[in-house]
Amino acid sequence: MASPEEDGDHEPFPWHLGVFDAHCHPTDTMSSLHDIPRMKAKVLTIMATRSQDQELVLSAADDLGASIETFSDNIDGQNSSCRVVPSFGWHPWFSHLIYDDTGEGTGQAPSRIDKNQHYRSVITPSPEDEAFIQSLPEPRALSDLLATTKQYLLKHPFALVGEIGLDRSFRLPANTRIDQAREPEPGLTPGSRDGRKLSPYHVEMNHQRKILKAQLNLAGELGRAVSVHGVAAHGIVFETLKETWAGHEKKLISKRLRKRRGSVKAAHDHELSDILNDGRSAPMPYPPRICMHSYSGPSGHLKQYLNSSIPAVLFFSFSHVINFSNPDSNKAIEAIKAVPDNRILVESDLHCAGQRMDGLLEAIVRSICQIKGWPLEDGVKQLAKNWKHFVLNREPKDS
Repeated sequence: MASPEEDGDHEPFPWHLGVFDAHCHPTDTMSSLHDIPRMKAKVLTIMATRSQDQELVLSAADDLGASIETFSDNIDGQNSSCRVVPSFGWHPWFSHLIYDDTGEGTGQAPSRIDKNQHYRSVITPSPEDEAFIQSLPEPRALSDLLATTKQYLLKHPFALVGEIGLDRSFRLPANTRIDQAREPEPGLTPGSRDGRKLSPYHVEMNHQRKILKAQLNLAGELGRAVSVHGVAAHGIVFETLKETWAGHEKKLISKRLRKRRGSVKAAHDHELSDILNDGRSAPMPYPPRICMHSYSGPSGHLKQYLNSSIPAVLFFSFSHVINFSNPDSNKAIEAIKAVPDNRILVESDLHCAGQRMDGLLEAIVRSICQIKGWPLEDGVKQLAKNWKHFVLNREPKDS
């Protein structure tokens, strides 16, 4: 699909209606943060992923954080400064750097752990390269990660948990660079791959699941939304999410029983139509709202996420960087068609704030509106409503 720069025959883009980026990484390029107030987007949901960027996201939120006034429908998005909503989490690419001292499922909770033993147990195949292990930092306790994340979340009431998730395909970076003569890219926040070769090593999936599930439980405890990464692991991501809400599924009530109880609502067409909500009157082990970021699964898998017994609300975001990065975008197009209109979000997933991020947001909004058959202004309004539901639990009355 054409980007905004490639197609000059379209109508002007309605930035004034408010465009909300559901997932991006501007703290990967700290020098770009000064461009955020001048961006056309209204709000950026900025993700933390590893040790080096948690405090950077916190600082960005302290300086540029959105207030309740930011989300007002009466504020002209084009004439107001772009703001940020922070998200704090530990990405699966860095999950090997955490050791589980919670004793979940084992009854044992080590307060300290041997570095070599830890990395040989959570990296697969188990590394024989001593230099590779020694190049890794001392692992951090999961309990410490959770306590710090909770502290940040409590400081910022709109904050999410993310980016978290599972990834079967990624490999850990090696110690050597692809181009030995090339210096690390200036201005990039440490901790990324940044031109290093890939090793043969993956993070063991059960360990990734432990780190993910602990963060999902924290989000449930505080009633926060989450942004979930899932690559080559769509089935196991769903199973892990499902484990968090097991025993809390919504109760389906038949139309006949609903009438017997004297419901004042009209019966729905389906035999099992209405659902009792637990109302989250107490902390739950599952997040209330979940976004599958840059969703890359088949459209047929959406049904399991949209099952009406699931007590969480599932959203699906799409980006040009991931979903339209190759000539065969049919998979993404079919998924976008299948996602309910009130559950779709847009994102840039970009590591640098500024004009390019705005351009990518415009491109994906236009693509979704074209695929969905939405008039552009209607689509921008719908996507804004969806983001507010996802982040703020502000459910539109007409959805």
